[in-house]
Amino acid sequence: MEFDATTMTPDTVFDGGDLDCGSGLILLIREHMLKTPIDGILEMRSREPTVAEDLPPWCRMAGHAYVGKASGDGCMRYFMRRGHGVQAEAEALAQDKAEAKAYEWRLRARSTGHLKSTIYARNFSIEVGQPTSFEERDEHPCALEYLLGALAGSLTTAFATECAREGLEVDDIEISLSGSLHNVLVHLGMETGDPSIQRIELKCFASTFDDEDRVKAAWGRTVERSPLAATLAKAVDFHMKFVLV
Repeated sequence: MEFDATTMTPDTVFDGGDLDCGSGLILLIREHMLKTPIDGILEMRSREPTVAEDLPPWCRMAGHAYVGKASGDGCMRYFMRRGHGVQAEAEALAQDKAEAKAYEWRLRARSTGHLKSTIYARNFSIEVGQPTSFEERDEHPCALEYLLGALAGSLTTAFATECAREGLEVDDIEISLSGSLHNVLVHLGMETGDPSIQRIELKCFASTFDDEDRVKAAWGRTVERSPLAATLAKAVDFHMKFVLV
């Protein structure tokens, strides 16, 4: 049951976009909670449905009061009252940041059939085909396609999140990507040389009626913060283009 949000006068407001509590939202909440006076109200806006269930127990555990939620303009507005543990909150934020920086992503892979391996990570598995493939159709994506797909997928998702946090309405986000190797014959054992990725060309298309400069700035921040884009840009001839349609 929604409460009357008109009675709330938040001291601090921020937009969490579509982040969930396990992908950095708690860090942002703690950071903005420190900007809120004791007994003051922090309003957090979110477009992620799971926040509704995860936020109240987190508030109790962190020593803050969950006040309630209300529908906003394309989002949910969550209200929290800051508790009295000033030092505890600062220490918790510092600890969360340290743990986030030291986090390691782990997985394991097994050969599980003809031209197929299975990747096991957290609670899911991914079936990967051969390292590269020239076939028109395959049962499983090749490993190179997974790498390039991970790059494109990470950028579309992160860009949508950045736009949501900035209150930008983007109707459609699509990335087209192509990649080539220096010499695939080296991988096949037919020649000697360099089998690495030579060039990646990426185009992001976005449809919006919002301010174009703000949308372009959001894309720029997305690319700058992308672990995969930053890593590959150091290693290959990497070309990116952003197009508003």
